[in-house]
Parts: sequence; C-alpha cells; structure tokens
Amino acid sequence: MRTGFLYDDIYLEHNNRGHPENKDRLIAIMQGLESRRLFQKVVKVRPRRATVQEVSLNHDLAYIQEIHDFCAAGGGYLDPDTYANAMSYEVALYAVGGVLEGIDRLLNGELEAVFCAVRPPGHHAERSKAMGFCIFNNVAVGAHYLINRGIKKVFIIDFDAHHGNGTQRSFYEDDRVFYFSTHEYPFYPGTGSADERGAGRGYGFTYNVPMKAGAGDEEYLRVYKEILPALVKDFKPEFLLVSAGYDLHKDDPLTYLDVTTEGIREIVSSIVNVSKALSIPLLLALEGGYNLRVLSECVADTLEILLEA
Repeated sequence: MRTGFLYDDIYLEHNNRGHPENKDRLIAIMQGLESRRLFQKVVKVRPRRATVQEVSLNHDLAYIQEIHDFCAAGGGYLDPDTYANAMSYEVALYAVGGVLEGIDRLLNGELEAVFCAVRPPGHHAERSKAMGFCIFNNVAVGAHYLINRGIKKVFIIDFDAHHGNGTQRSFYEDDRVFYFSTHEYPFYPGTGSADERGAGRGYGFTYNVPMKAGAGDEEYLRVYKEILPALVKDFKPEFLLVSAGYDLHKDDPLTYLDVTTEGIREIVSSIVNVSKALSIPLLLALEGGYNLRVLSECVADTLEILLEA
C-alpha cells in the first residue's frame, strides 16, 4: 500500500517529563523507524495547523477558548491526569491538523494508508472536557471532517486498552459513524460496556467488546479476525479511522492485558486486510502506549504491515 507517515517536531513541545504521556514516546518511535530503515519506504507527511472552526466540529467554541487561555497563562493540570503547558494549545491544533492532513492525502488518492504519529492523544476528550491525557479528540474531529467532505459512512476502530469515551459520545446518536472498541473493562474511564450500543438513529452503530484483565492474543484475535471484518463489510464504510493505542501490550505499565507483540501485529494485519479487501482508505492515529520499547517496535511493525499489504 502507498503509505504515508505523518510527524513533526511540534509534537515534542507538549511535554511533562514526570508524566507517562511525554515526548519520549515519539522520540522512541522515530528511533525505531530509523533503525529499521523505514523512512526510505514511506511518504513523509507534515501536519497542518487545524483551524478553530475545524476543531469546533467536535468541540464547543467556549471549551476551545478555555484551552487557549489556560495554556496562554502557562498551563497546569486540566484534570488529575491531563496536563498542558504554554505550548499545548498549539500542539493540540497540530495534532488535529495532522489527522486532517492525512485525510486530505487519502481523499485525493495520493496515498492508500497514513499513520499519524501525533500527540497529545485524543479519544478520551469530550465535547467540553479534557481527560485521560487528551485535549482535543483528533479522530472524532477527523470523522466529522470526513462527513463534511461528503463521505457518507465512516468506521472507527479503537484498539487502545482504554475505552474511547469521548469518541463514542461524539457519535452515539449518529448512524453515519460506526464506533468499534476493544478495551480492558472495568477500567478507566469506566465506560464501554457491551450494552452501550448507541441511541436514537445511532442505535446499533456502537459496538464495544470489553476485555477482562489478563485477556491476551486468543481473545483479541477472535474479535479482530471473526467479528470485526463482518461488521465493517455490513456497514459498507467509505473510510476507516483507527485509534491506535499500543497500551494493550502485556508489558505496558498502565494496563493489565496480556497481548503480545505478535498479537498486535495480527490485530493490525486484520484491520489492514479489511481495508484492502474493500478498497477503503485507512488512517491510523496514535493514542496510548507507554512502554517505550514496545511502542517503538509496534509502530514499526504497523508500518511494515502497511507497506507490505
């Protein structure tokens, strides 16, 4: 597949050394790609800065202004888990803009798949609330942007170990965007039970697969090889967005799952196979993953799978 890799050093400016979600995550990813000589094989893509209007597709204008003012005053903690510094508002705009730039490259046919190495992550951010290390919801803005561009159906896959409460809430009553998630449960943020299936015209277009602590390759691959492909084929989306969180790995310090590196390879392969079989553009946006060695290996594996598809 013609594969793009989106990154910019701007993403290193949102940083708190004592926090698990810090710039070392992207530094490790870049070092891993360099060591495998993958930069020569991918199309390098630079993000653009999202506009306030674009971010407001998923977030209240008052909330966007609140983040601007908070960062302009020097930052601090937006909630017990989510920090911001003086640069975080700007970086968060580039995180959203990275996903939008990736979408544009896919829609114009230049690429078939894009991996967006963006931060801060996004899938916990709600319409007017930062949480879970997330400020703006990069993937949710991306889905709204696609609908505004004339795409009729978008399928979101979220394999982060934590449930993407913000993304689910954004489309809970919308039949144009299917939200699918596997995640440790019960666990932070407390949402994502199997009976959360959407509401109104969105009923049936939210599909959660909660996993117990200790769930590993067998449980995950049953879902990604048997359940997910049928859901995607039945929904007939025109675009696939993936919240790619690598904290489901057994060695991640913040979670309690037992998925191996090979298991993550197979999860990604299953997603890529569905995308290719149905000729659907595919964009993956980085979410979690806090063991630097694992994160580096798994992102490099992801790119290799895309390039070989």
